[in-house]
Amino acid sequence: MSAEQDARWLQAAAALAARGVPLSRPNPAVGAILVKDGVVLSRGWTQPGGRPHAEAMALDALGGSAAGATLYVTLEPCAHQSARGPACADLVATSGIVRVVIGCVDPDPRTAGQGIARLRAAGIAVDLIESPDCQARLAGYLTRSTQGRPHVTLKLALSQDGHLTPGPGRGQWLTGEIARNHVHAMRARMDAIVVGRGTFVADAPRLDVRLPGIENRSPQRWLLTTGAAPDGWYALATPSGIGTMAETQYLMVEGGAGAARAFLAAGLVDRLLLYRAPLTVDGPGPALPELTEAALAADSAWRLSDKRQLGNDTLAVYERS
Repeated sequence: MSAEQDARWLQAAAALAARGVPLSRPNPAVGAILVKDGVVLSRGWTQPGGRPHAEAMALDALGGSAAGATLYVTLEPCAHQSARGPACADLVATSGIVRVVIGCVDPDPRTAGQGIARLRAAGIAVDLIESPDCQARLAGYLTRSTQGRPHVTLKLALSQDGHLTPGPGRGQWLTGEIARNHVHAMRARMDAIVVGRGTFVADAPRLDVRLPGIENRSPQRWLLTTGAAPDGWYALATPSGIGTMAETQYLMVEGGAGAARAFLAAGLVDRLLLYRAPLTVDGPGPALPELTEAALAADSAWRLSDKRQLGNDTLAVYERS
């Protein structure tokens, strides 16, 4: 296989991995594809609750034998035994697979290169290709493993001049229905959502997922407060406390201006998800002018990674540089 073909198959495996987010918790969501002579033999991704792993799913679809195949997998196959299942490195080593292409080394000290070493000891050719696509799909797991906290997305709906509300006489919503539905799809990929006290009091947000078919993916609800959490909610005293959110890999901060600034000031925002409405508000009201398009273009801390139209609104996604 050429380097270009390897990168393409890893990208496909990364797309599969997205199906496991966030239901694979506490395990990472991994994608795996078995290929022979340019043809896909089988595929798999980490199942809800973390088991079976992606490699086990792909091999099981072939009855456990994949003679002569190449395995493309987003994360290094695990090397540790578990009461819930065998080590994936051992499964692969005895499967007949002749080559493994890996998109990211596992930082878990129980694997951390040992999976690769075990495969090579079994005579399997192993290529590690640091894939941005695979790393992006593993962002929550990698951030949790290396920094001891969830990967944090700050989601906001903004006017062109950075206001968070449409202003008097313009209704409740800044953005249209398509953008709001997109927010629900993004919520379904989160383990937890946090809002500030002001948003909780003013909006009484449900923070659930209301798209048909995935309503069961509503994340935990957290309130940024030094007091007690209301029924059905969890309390987060400070942004720095997110490391204590057990098994949470993906956290979304949904509002408002106070909570957003608190997380930004603490350096705890990894991604910005900004839904921009085609209007200017002017005047008083909650605003974050530092997150306007012009301000972010001049801020070297952020890199625009995606931009798309959602009805009349625009979604801009920024990653921390």
